[in-house]
Amino acid sequence: MIFVFMSAFGSYRAFEHTESVAFCGTTCHQTMKPEYVAFQVSSHARLRCVDCHVGSGAEWYARSKITGAYQLYAVTFNKVPKPITTPVHNMRPARDTCEQCHWPSKFYGNQFKTLTHFAYDEQNSARTIRLLVNVGGGDPNTGAVAGIHWHMNIANEITFIGSDDHRQVIPWIRLKDRQGNVTEYTDRNRPPTSQQMATAERRKMDCIDCHNRPAHVYLPPDVAVDQGFVAGRLDPSLPYLKRQAVEVLSARYDTTPQALSAIDKGLNEYYQTNYKDVYSEKQAAIKGAVTEVQRIFQTYFFPEMKTDWQTHPNNIGHLYFSGCFRCHDGEHVSNTGKVITNNCNVCHTVIYDSLNPAASVKTGPFQHPVDLGSLADRKCEFCHKANKPFQHPVNLGDISMFQCVECHSLKK
Repeated sequence: MIFVFMSAFGSYRAFEHTESVAFCGTTCHQTMKPEYVAFQVSSHARLRCVDCHVGSGAEWYARSKITGAYQLYAVTFNKVPKPITTPVHNMRPARDTCEQCHWPSKFYGNQFKTLTHFAYDEQNSARTIRLLVNVGGGDPNTGAVAGIHWHMNIANEITFIGSDDHRQVIPWIRLKDRQGNVTEYTDRNRPPTSQQMATAERRKMDCIDCHNRPAHVYLPPDVAVDQGFVAGRLDPSLPYLKRQAVEVLSARYDTTPQALSAIDKGLNEYYQTNYKDVYSEKQAAIKGAVTEVQRIFQTYFFPEMKTDWQTHPNNIGHLYFSGCFRCHDGEHVSNTGKVITNNCNVCHTVIYDSLNPAASVKTGPFQHPVDLGSLADRKCEFCHKANKPFQHPVNLGDISMFQCVECHSLKK
């Protein structure tokens, strides 16, 4: 009886351990380190891995163990891809996992959001954008059917084809509305081939097609450094700190120790060479900057697994990756000429505080801080290359004192 009791208890404890975050993240330490570390700083860090990757029920538990058998083989014989690719194509549908906590019918309305960006100039100039994100809702019983969550498959049903492994290129979309009307859209610049239409997976859109990095977020250096400034861990009085921090984070390294050493050396040598007075007077701030930039690297960059923000596109937003513009680019057209909108105000409304206190706050579409002239209708990525200050495609020297409109006039 003692033996039976110990066996039963031991089996349960073994099962419980295999369901823990520590087992998922640290048993195969090097392999799962990027996912495990990024998970610790995510908004879902209090959940267990199995809550999303397996969920409840015997069927998906069995499936996960079968899949795990191949993963064990891959780790044992060093067959693990570097980086581990996403999205997970055999992931359980979000309605069985995400929607156990997140109520898809809930009407959220407009959510206020503040974004603070720091420039690459000597002063690390701060600029704040305030906007209302039109989350809206998808159920007429709880609010207006509008906003971003109009996409939820409560009555509208969206199906699409992704022509690449990351689902970043979407040449075909099918919409079935509440009344049962079906409209198909194709990308007029990259229309799907007949083979794609015949063989490609037609995926029913769910939460993770937009929220595709809910628990393993790898921030770009530009964003991570901005957060360091906002949190007070980086001192904006250090000249060009934003530029130098992003530069050392964006360099290529073979190992983490090599990166940490290069960050320490790079920041200290820059101030010692170019700002000797600052280097002697603000040793504590420089040391704090080195520590924070090293922390950022160890949280979001994993050279041993060739994993960082560039290997895992984030579809929320549209600055560093296409995100919303995968569909809302103004290029997806139906056979009747209907175009999927790319009107900024559909998803968010930017709030501009008037310089005149007596004037009321005005709202409207996003206005670039620099007058872009005839280039104002271009997508963000036309000029912005992630984590780099703007560089004109033609070498014009220092043009920082000019507005784009001075050459790119609205009449052209």
